[in-house]
Amino acid sequence: MRRFLLISLSLVLALVGWSSVGAEDGFYVIPAMRGNYAPVPKTGQTNAYGRTGTDGDLKKGVAWPTPRFTDNNNGTVTDKLTGLIWMKNAQAFGAINWVAALTAANGLAEPAKGLTDGSVAGDWRLPNVRELQSLIDYGYSGPALPNTLGTGKWEEGSPFQGVQSGNYWSSSTTASNVSFAWSVNFLEGYVNYNGQSSNYYVWCVRGGP
Repeated sequence: MRRFLLISLSLVLALVGWSSVGAEDGFYVIPAMRGNYAPVPKTGQTNAYGRTGTDGDLKKGVAWPTPRFTDNNNGTVTDKLTGLIWMKNAQAFGAINWVAALTAANGLAEPAKGLTDGSVAGDWRLPNVRELQSLIDYGYSGPALPNTLGTGKWEEGSPFQGVQSGNYWSSSTTASNVSFAWSVNFLEGYVNYNGQSSNYYVWCVRGGP
């Protein structure tokens, strides 16, 4: 009976495009979609430092488009890797606490902060921690950010302005304590969580699924 149930479940999953794995003494099912996955991009690291099997050696992940970024000439920049639209000015609000950062991002609209993109309040938002981390190029530091082409280190105006080698707020709170939120440090690209009363930089984003 147990073997019959396992075979039946495997058949059903197969019909809907899933695969399964069973055990002799139980029913352990690990579903996995065929051909549907979230592609993970390259990190930007290309230096293997003489060691086989490192990220810089293998360079695994989805290749970045060239150019990586497009300046829309309206105060915004489109990331062609993710499709997200970022403010060109990465220091438009200075360093503020998390609640103030949420309020500033949610209320941002043309013509504030040099925007001419036709945006209205509610179009912009604070990025979640993974969206913010997607900007990082782990091949560089101070800041860990690529240039317009995605082939070198960021320089002022290529394509962003005012990028700080410090912490930027994300919209993601921590699961263990909702009075803390995740941030991304652009000096080296590491992710950390901090009390929401801390003053960090704000980088607003538009779009996304």
